[in-house]
Amino acid sequence: MMGLWDLIAVLMIGAGAFFMLVASIGIIRLPDFYTRVHAMGKGDTLGIMLILLGLCVYEGFSLSSAKLLIALFFVGLTNPVATHALVGAALRFGLKPMVKREFRKEDANDTLGS
Repeated sequence: MMGLWDLIAVLMIGAGAFFMLVASIGIIRLPDFYTRVHAMGKGDTLGIMLILLGLCVYEGFSLSSAKLLIALFFVGLTNPVATHALVGAALRFGLKPMVKREFRKEDANDTLGS
């Protein structure tokens, strides 16, 4: 029989895997570098943190859970900084973000069927 702490751990690990899956789909589906990096930076960080926290809950109070908490701290600190550095380097290199083109009156007539 699964205890309450085991159930919480499984839910956290499942939620972390879900966020990692959504981030992976975002890498494939999003149109440009900056939106892909945003999806991966957010989903990857949250997914890994939830998985590590779920493993920590599952392990209980031990030396292994303390090591997992240290890894959780460093992931939470380094992933956003690395994402920010990557985007900054892309901007300095000259990679332009994709922007939506301006809305023109001719486009409105095309969508209305006139």
